Amino acid sequence: MSQQIRPAPVAGTIGDIPPGVAELKSIGLSAGLDAVGVTTAEPFEATLAEILRRREAGLHADMQFTFRNPERSTDPGRILDGARSIIVGAMRVSAPHLSDAGSGMARIAAYARHDHYGDLREALEVVADNLVAAAFAARVVADDNSLVDRAAAVRAGIGWFGRNGNVLLPGHGSWFVLGSVVTDAPVLADQEVVADGCGTCRSCIDGCPTGAIVEPGVVDARRCLAWLVQAPGDIPPEFRRAMGGRIYGCDDCQEVCPIGRSDRFAEGNTDPSADVEAVEVLAASDDALLERFGRWYIAKRDPRYLRRNALVVLGNTADAYDNSVAQTLQENLAASDPMLRGHAEWAALELGRADLLAGTVQ
Repeated sequence: MSQQIRPAPVAGTIGDIPPGVAELKSIGLSAGLDAVGVTTAEPFEATLAEILRRREAGLHADMQFTFRNPERSTDPGRILDGARSIIVGAMRVSAPHLSDAGSGMARIAAYARHDHYGDLREALEVVADNLVAAAFAARVVADDNSLVDRAAAVRAGIGWFGRNGNVLLPGHGSWFVLGSVVTDAPVLADQEVVADGCGTCRSCIDGCPTGAIVEPGVVDARRCLAWLVQAPGDIPPEFRRAMGGRIYGCDDCQEVCPIGRSDRFAEGNTDPSADVEAVEVLAASDDALLERFGRWYIAKRDPRYLRRNALVVLGNTADAYDNSVAQTLQENLAASDPMLRGHAEWAALELGRADLLAGTVQ
């Protein structure tokens, strides 16, 4: 599945007629998208200014996604010369309500339990192929540094910026992944910007376990668990308890959102694929971890960061006197890696197992 620019034989020549908005929406929905919108490919100047403001304030916490080169990620013309239109697609993420993970079980955020972005790209490719068939150029972008997908979705009338910073679709909330097709086809946008539907609700702000939503729509990545579990280095000690059983991602600000809650609960209350045993992660080889979780963003592609997270999960959720837990902690307390050793020490103390540090196992 290629994300390369599809060269049009005679792109944009007089007489070429791009598919209409209604046709493109029908194509996208038939391909599996749950919502489709169209907007122009003008630079996102207000978004650029806001990214620069947040970066200057340090709110990005060295996060690279769209912050690495904001001048590029806010200008669709950097993706495709002569870009004129953006077709934005949203695909629903299966997100049944999850009860707390069991002892020693690590929780995975809803969007990461399945390759939803892979499915999204495939659907967007179908839209792009139809544009190419009409002699236009098109490029699919999703979940990379190329385009500010949320800003494109809002401008295309898909939804509005919620107070948690996610795009919320009317009546359905934020349980979606977003992507776009940038094209030189002059497709007329037909959707108005969706009005803010959050009203006076503060559920996400008050429900964030670390207080990371510092103002409506603004998240301080230095406090956001979804970023901290991906970031290199140690998990800051002051946020380790708040991690609970999370090994990747955090859904709390979405879980508490009342918009679309009935849709989500209708899917059921369990999802076995959402859990992984923390001791299993710590016992697995690098190759096995990358094969299983390689589509995730893992700092420096180094599986030791998954092990770091798993140690915090043990410290927060494990049975202190489970033999496999004690053995796993002992192995990591003897690790040559100071990061793993330090997180194992924290986990042992959290579980009341100082004896493991002294080597006098009870």
